[in-house]
Amino acid sequence: MRIARFAKAGQDPAYGIIELAVDGGDHPDTIATLTSDPLAGVKVNYTGERLPLEEVRLLAPVIPRSKVVGVGRNYAEHAAELGNAVPEAPLLFLKPNTSVIGPGDAIVRPAGCEELHFEGELAVVIGRICKEVPVERASEVIFGYTAANDVTARDWQKSDGQWARAKGSDTFCPIGPWINTHWSIEEAEHLGIETRVNDEVRQSGQTSQMVRGIAELVSYVSGFTTLLPGDLILTGTPAGVGAMADGDTVEVSIDGLGTLSNRVVGE
Repeated sequence: MRIARFAKAGQDPAYGIIELAVDGGDHPDTIATLTSDPLAGVKVNYTGERLPLEEVRLLAPVIPRSKVVGVGRNYAEHAAELGNAVPEAPLLFLKPNTSVIGPGDAIVRPAGCEELHFEGELAVVIGRICKEVPVERASEVIFGYTAANDVTARDWQKSDGQWARAKGSDTFCPIGPWINTHWSIEEAEHLGIETRVNDEVRQSGQTSQMVRGIAELVSYVSGFTTLLPGDLILTGTPAGVGAMADGDTVEVSIDGLGTLSNRVVGE
């Protein structure tokens, strides 16, 4: 199931289920409107309204209620390309929910940032309140998966000695275009991931290349902080990260998750 958050001209944002032509169903390339946020903990039904995708604008499929947890250096080749070793334990950082934007929204390069990088990633969407989740029960707390771009001010990351500003600035966490809810963890760990800048492929990898898998990450993160419905865990990026310039269009594509596209603009 593909769940999206969308807007239609003159209406408030809503949630819906996307049906694509590749599904072979009766309603190709449409979105069926839901009565409420499926992560809100209330019963969700169809409203009966179905809209062509071309008539709506897809938004960030979830606005995290509390946090985005990023995982650094979780692909060995990416760690190596930046001159770093794979950490002995997961290397974590936080991105505030104010950094989250959706497909088509602009990535804003802050004034003073000279080296803005893309990092295409698979994001895990948490579906229930949880703490200290055993590895073998991680699938029980996962709502689904979406694509993400862990935008990073690389010069600030190097100069600040910590990553709050470099990873957490406004617009530094594009996600979307939808959440896939039907994959098992095993399926999510065998997806192709590609990042393009102005149609040029810069990253091409597989989620199977992750040093630490999804269940281990969910267990480790929930071991120190309570996870809430809608929280995100960014699982790391493959090798090939690089700079974005004002005017560039950056696309992150993941098998089964479509393409997350954003343009870079100066502040």
